Amino acid sequence: MVFASCIRRSASRLASVCGRVARSQAISAAVVVNRSSLAHNPSSLLRPFGSRSLLYSTDTNDRLKSDQTLIQVIDSEIKDAFDADVQGEDETPGSGDFPFKIEDNPGHRTVTLTREYNGEQIRVEVSMPGSMDEHEDGMDDNEDGDEKVNETSIPLVVTVTKKSGLSLEFSCTAFPDAIVIDGLSVNHSDKSSEEEEQLTYDGPDFQELDENMRKSFHKFLEARGIKPSVTDFMHEYMMKKDSREYLLWLKNLKNFIQE
Repeated sequence: MVFASCIRRSASRLASVCGRVARSQAISAAVVVNRSSLAHNPSSLLRPFGSRSLLYSTDTNDRLKSDQTLIQVIDSEIKDAFDADVQGEDETPGSGDFPFKIEDNPGHRTVTLTREYNGEQIRVEVSMPGSMDEHEDGMDDNEDGDEKVNETSIPLVVTVTKKSGLSLEFSCTAFPDAIVIDGLSVNHSDKSSEEEEQLTYDGPDFQELDENMRKSFHKFLEARGIKPSVTDFMHEYMMKKDSREYLLWLKNLKNFIQE
């Protein structure tokens, strides 16, 4: 009986060992099979990275197509602006009719006119043509004030400086046949700070001045070259400058897109 029990225990242990060996061999075979499949199809490991690369390539192509379309549109605008600029070349004014020296810096919205007049330094800052608004103030001296509606105009800042450094500064609006003074201030060269400038009394509103005084200041400016013949030329000049600046802006825009 004892001998039979020992034989049964030995058979059970042998069966357990054989089972573990069989399971180990099955796992090893599965690992070998998986390795073999990867060896024959290595691209399966790269599929996630491949999809990201394809997405990046698609985004890049879309951006390049969009940029190319934009460049084509800009090129068309450059051609039109160039043709308009060539047709509107500047004319040089006669020295007698136009006593100012023109200082024009590309890329700036303003042009500076300078001259000397009986020891005074005259400086005029001319801006791009403004909107077609009616300037009701200052039109009471002109019978055709209502006709100023929808006329283009150019803003002017005229500074007349004496040798002492004292100066008058006029804010003006120039129409094709009239110059309107919008404001007038007296400036001192010894002003030391912005705070003092803000506290300085600039005088009453120009339209509140006596009519004779207003007319006298118009004659004052006219004697120094601020008259319709000059402002009419500057109006045409600034219209052409606006076209040139637009052309320069388009070229800079194209250069940015192409980088």
